[in-house]
Amino acid sequence: MLSFIGRSVIQKIVTLFFVSIVSFLIIHMAPGKPSQVDPLNPKFTPEMVERFRKEFHLDKPLYTQYFYFYHDLFTGKTVSWKDNQPVLAKIFERFLNSLPLFIVGTILTWTLSFPVGIRSALHRGGLYDRSATFFSYLFISIPGFFFAYILIIFVVNSFHVPVIGMETFGLESLSWQRMFMDRIWHLLIPSILGATGGIAVLSRYVRSQMLEVEGQDYVRTAKAKGLTAEQVHYKHALRNALLPFVTMFGLILPGLIGGSVIIESIFSWPGMGRMAYEAILARDYPIILTVNFISAVLVLGGTFVSDLLYMVVDPRIRL
Repeated sequence: MLSFIGRSVIQKIVTLFFVSIVSFLIIHMAPGKPSQVDPLNPKFTPEMVERFRKEFHLDKPLYTQYFYFYHDLFTGKTVSWKDNQPVLAKIFERFLNSLPLFIVGTILTWTLSFPVGIRSALHRGGLYDRSATFFSYLFISIPGFFFAYILIIFVVNSFHVPVIGMETFGLESLSWQRMFMDRIWHLLIPSILGATGGIAVLSRYVRSQMLEVEGQDYVRTAKAKGLTAEQVHYKHALRNALLPFVTMFGLILPGLIGGSVIIESIFSWPGMGRMAYEAILARDYPIILTVNFISAVLVLGGTFVSDLLYMVVDPRIRL
């Protein structure tokens, strides 16, 4: 176990190093330069540009800029070019905002997908299976932003409550119980929206995998031995059908950043996805590179968790 963990950590550190180099080069290959003079802004003088270049080491070779950037990042000195705020502090603040949205959406997706997919597989061709298939493809086909606006209009017109932002404006003077419930309400709608597409896709995978496993010889043997339907379906078939989902579960961590851009933009939720999108529009390179680096860390961490979960799901696998 320890040798596996050591080898895996070293491999992922090496991978992370090369990812950081590639992402740094791609960002600096984009057209234009972050320090170029804007002809439409008369206040942006060449002297200011030169001072900006020296302050952020843009006057040095590219490899020197790379080492300066990651040295300042790991020591907490990297600041945003947009507002001169510490990058790690800004990202951590947005991370705390995105985390509840990510957790609730993930819980809804994984707790509802498996019952829907398993029942569809066990009642293949029935009314429930056809209905679940219809709604799954419907939610997969509807664009997220379009479904979001439909959901907002329905909730506002039906319940006459605000759904935009993290909290209702003007409730600061109320009790903490009402403020907490208001925060839960604002969290519920975008979480449901984020989980809808995931449930539609994941339930189809669960159904397909269960149908494949149900046709295996060992499942028919279990039925022939007289085991109950619950033992056959949930002890023998389901456990063997879980293996592909271990990989999917490990790769949901990057969704903390990339999977919430549209939802956070529509609902004005100040999270990491929205911050990354705004940084791209503003060409705030420190934010973009740091978010990309964190995404790579999440991907590598997720694959490491998947490797460990494989051993739990299938005892035949050895590290």
